[in-house]
Amino acid sequence: MPNQWIVVFRAICKHARHAALLQSIADTLEWDERTGMPIAAGDYRAEQVSTLRAMTHEHLTKPCYGEWLESASQAIGDQDPHSHEATTVRELLRDWKRNCRLPVDLVKRMSEATVKGQQIWDVARKADSFASFQPQLTEIVSLKREIGSLLADGGDAYGALVDEYEPGVSVKSLSEVFAELRGPLVHLVAKLQCSNKQPKVSLLQRQFPIDGQRKLSHYVAEAIGFDFTRGRLSETSHPFCTRLGPDDCRILSRYDGHWLPAGLYGTMHEAGHGMYEQGLPRDWYGLPPGSYTSLGIHESQSRLWENQVGRSKAFWTWLFPKAKEIFPAALSDCTVEDVHFAVNAVRPSLIRVEADEATYNLHVIIRFELERALIGGELVVGDLPGAWNDAYRDCLGIVSPTAADGVLQDVHWSAGLFGYFPTYTLGNLAAAQLFATAKQQIGTLDEQMSSGNFGELLAWLAANVHRFGRCLTGEEIVQKATQKPLSASPLLRSLETRYEQLFG
Repeated sequence: MPNQWIVVFRAICKHARHAALLQSIADTLEWDERTGMPIAAGDYRAEQVSTLRAMTHEHLTKPCYGEWLESASQAIGDQDPHSHEATTVRELLRDWKRNCRLPVDLVKRMSEATVKGQQIWDVARKADSFASFQPQLTEIVSLKREIGSLLADGGDAYGALVDEYEPGVSVKSLSEVFAELRGPLVHLVAKLQCSNKQPKVSLLQRQFPIDGQRKLSHYVAEAIGFDFTRGRLSETSHPFCTRLGPDDCRILSRYDGHWLPAGLYGTMHEAGHGMYEQGLPRDWYGLPPGSYTSLGIHESQSRLWENQVGRSKAFWTWLFPKAKEIFPAALSDCTVEDVHFAVNAVRPSLIRVEADEATYNLHVIIRFELERALIGGELVVGDLPGAWNDAYRDCLGIVSPTAADGVLQDVHWSAGLFGYFPTYTLGNLAAAQLFATAKQQIGTLDEQMSSGNFGELLAWLAANVHRFGRCLTGEEIVQKATQKPLSASPLLRSLETRYEQLFG
């Protein structure tokens, strides 16, 4: 490799890592905002974060940086496109071109609007008042529409926003996947609702003290492989995961004293995200090989641990004695079969993050269609609550009596994350496909999970998913790991098999 190339490449890496440092500081401030910042500090926090976001954007759009990347791109020649060096140059050049389409003032206004938006959303949700959130959401939608238009360069604005989270995936392909899923899922849900055999969901609604739930969540997260020497578990109003450095991954959950699955599965979901972040190449932190490839793959890791593992009979065979030890009063008259059936109940519900596997993707489809209409201008923010209720009535047969459990239930739009929701369904598809392959290749996975041994599964995921960073696309990772393109069939087959065993 020519010396001049090495000098340029090192300059590129240094520049990108400085941007990652700035971003991590802003992310730390936002983590603090969501976990313990005084309410009155909101306006100044918005100014702090937006200043850092603007500094980062200016740093990443410097002309000299673009010149280095263009020069390096030409020098790479026929080098392996999946190598760490080629990936770094290719993906950073892609990011640079994308960033250069956005004026720094727009980036700063977007950051201010979303920091304030999350604060206003939190208050509005607690007060069950969409009206108090509507003006801020209107501003956010307008700014995202402007950003999408600039990124699309004459194309579909919403498609450009989706591409930020799932590179290379078109709105057309998403619509086709959702159409493939909607019919079979609606049919499956209707069939299960008619079964004479139903779980006792009420046993999960007994008194489960929050301190006990914290203990159980920490126990499970550590057992499945989340490294607490490089991360921590906290609480917030809407669970999430954020990486603040190469050895600092924060996961957050929430607990309901009368609904055990909320905290347990919220923790498993975020721990799945966290283990993916912890499994990325540490030495390449701040560069594409050390970054996640897409949110669909990110989501596949969280949903795999939450659903493929967490709702299996093998998992509950291991966990039930511990759960009974922590909650003796609530679970004294229950069997492991009772709890396993209860956590696999299927019923249309209002809350996406607490939805069963059969109905979850219907929640995503609703959001996909609504946000696409918002960005496209076919739906105005003031009409969103009505459109939300109409969609839930048509798709799930239910309507929320409150905005808090309806249009205000998700933090995403207050954070400007338009185009994010579709990645949840892509993640569900990938999770089922990856887990089926892992189970086949490992051979004794059920026996291992029954005894609390999750190490071989995590090692399989590290070898087949985590280690690649952005060296492979999400589609390439699934294809390489499973020898098949991403498909809805494994998820539908997984659901039908499990529910047939439970519901008869």
